[in-house]
Amino acid sequence: MMSKRYYVHESSYIDDDVEIGEGTKIWHFCHVQKGAKIGRNCSLGQNVNIGNNVHIGNGVRIQNNVSVYEGVEIEDDVFCGPSCVFTNVTTPRSNFPVHGVYTKTIIKAGASLGANSTIICGHTVGRCALIGSGSVVTKDVKDYALMVGVPARQIGWVCECGKRLGDGLRCDCGRCYVLEDGSLKRKC
Repeated sequence: MMSKRYYVHESSYIDDDVEIGEGTKIWHFCHVQKGAKIGRNCSLGQNVNIGNNVHIGNGVRIQNNVSVYEGVEIEDDVFCGPSCVFTNVTTPRSNFPVHGVYTKTIIKAGASLGANSTIICGHTVGRCALIGSGSVVTKDVKDYALMVGVPARQIGWVCECGKRLGDGLRCDCGRCYVLEDGSLKRKC
């Protein structure tokens, strides 16, 4: 299906009552479920599933084989690497389905989730944070935090441009930061 506003590959399914922003591209074998809202200029790679009522901001890149389940909210300019995983139920049981009661997860603007990373539900990944490939996030992540491992632990800070910051908290790109009460804030 081709539209003047956005592109959807013919192998993908778009349910009723879905909003898709201008310039968005939805590639092969995707499914966007009822009530989902996808912003402008997004890209959904092959085999992406967007659950019921999921909200995705503008400029989001979701790579191949990612399922964004109901209860997950993705803000603007987030990168979801190939096969990253979201959960939405804290204690899943086959015999005791939750039927629409999902634990909220928020991925803040500019964050990047590496390939095969897992975000356990009920947490917030901070603005411009960088989650290393294969990491498992089991707690809230601060803005600009660099997280790696299982479970993910903070090993440093990153700039908005994605480069790791040194002791001076100044990036080659010209941005500079300051630590205030254990949190990083942009200074210039």
